[in-house]
Amino acid sequence: MKKFLFCISFAVFSALALSSCSQNDPYGYSVKNNQIVYNTPPRPAGQQSMLGFSCDPIENVRVGFVGLGMRGPGAVHRFCYLDDATVVALCDLHEERVEKAQQILESHGKPRAAGYWGEEAYKELCEREDIDLVYLAVPWQLHTPIAVYAMEHGKHVAIEVPAATSVKECWDLVNTSERTRRHCMMLENCCYDFFELTCLNMIQQGLFGEIVHAEGSYCHNLDPYWDRYEGDWRMIYNREHNGDVYPTHGIGPVCQDLGIHRGDKMDVLVSMASDAFRGQQTADSRYGEGAYEYANGDNTSTLIRTRNGKTILVEHAVATPRPYSRMYQITGTRGFANKYPNQGLALGDAVPEDAGIEDLDAEKYMSNEARDALMARYQHPITKEGGLAEKAKEVGGHGGMDFIMDYRLIYCLHNGLPLDQDVYDAAEWSSLVEITEVSINHGSMPVVLPDFTRGEWNKSKGVSFAMAK
Repeated sequence: MKKFLFCISFAVFSALALSSCSQNDPYGYSVKNNQIVYNTPPRPAGQQSMLGFSCDPIENVRVGFVGLGMRGPGAVHRFCYLDDATVVALCDLHEERVEKAQQILESHGKPRAAGYWGEEAYKELCEREDIDLVYLAVPWQLHTPIAVYAMEHGKHVAIEVPAATSVKECWDLVNTSERTRRHCMMLENCCYDFFELTCLNMIQQGLFGEIVHAEGSYCHNLDPYWDRYEGDWRMIYNREHNGDVYPTHGIGPVCQDLGIHRGDKMDVLVSMASDAFRGQQTADSRYGEGAYEYANGDNTSTLIRTRNGKTILVEHAVATPRPYSRMYQITGTRGFANKYPNQGLALGDAVPEDAGIEDLDAEKYMSNEARDALMARYQHPITKEGGLAEKAKEVGGHGGMDFIMDYRLIYCLHNGLPLDQDVYDAAEWSSLVEITEVSINHGSMPVVLPDFTRGEWNKSKGVSFAMAK
């Protein structure tokens, strides 16, 4: 009963907190003309934009890992294959996890790293003078506080998704990065999936014409995984928050396709969620019937309209037993691409002249053979560099996209180039965590998003991947 009352109290408090935001809060919102409008605070004196920012080349990037539970060990393994990076320090809540990560290093013939464990051990790691990059794979709620601490101590940071869980935290990342002149990259690995990268190249080469609509999602039944999260943190977050709490796998690649904050921006969104039918059943089976009221809807759908008149559909579903899908889909004036449930390309003019209007199968995907040949022709240039695609598939990590992500991060730091993803990507994509919940809690009211670039969203045109000469 106490747990139930706490949950109700928390829900009431959250609703009051969300409704109490006002224009007086620099990171809050107000209701204007039947829309929720988020504030965009002016850039504080002494800060500079991080658009296109590059640091001095780092001969060998010295890395400290914080978080060695689910995602951390795989990252340590992948970094052993990067010639221009060295694992200097390892940190986790538990000593045994640090030791297991040490064994990964030793299995690759690498020296043991400095080890830290405990609730605030990350501070010792961040305070070391021999670390260039802090790589975070900790629970979501710790992403921003540790990233800010690391940047304040002169470190670049790479943060697992989402980078933040509130709009205030998104601004904390932006302001700290701008003030300290340190990179802050969110590790959105789906941007480096082979299919998504190839489609991005096709878009930039004009094969799809003008992109008018894009879709992305995170549909992943987490029933087999809930118990693996330290202290039950992920289940707790889902049972206490509605909205799209994990939006970046879906939104990241399509934002790159649409050039978000590189010529366009996400302008207005509307979010709607189903009731928590399966989610409540899961909570009841885990904690006892009625112990908690589960907040996160079984399916959350969010529609976004961009400043340039494009639309995006993003979905989140982790409670129902549907097959895994990121729902990646691109619709252009000249072509169409779809990854789930089956990869497909359609480039128009596919309807036979004698097809009747009732022939709903007349416009088909191109054949698998033609699709594969076209995708091979338009393989993204970064995956061709030095046989990266083959090496990524060998090293692994979600089919290789994790390794491409890590490789590009170190490549850019090593060569003193702008990163593929910047702090504004981290903030914009992660801001949906709060903003979708605000829309739902206000009866699916439209929300005007803040501008984390502070008016510079159309300063550059399109995503580019910097390459050394």
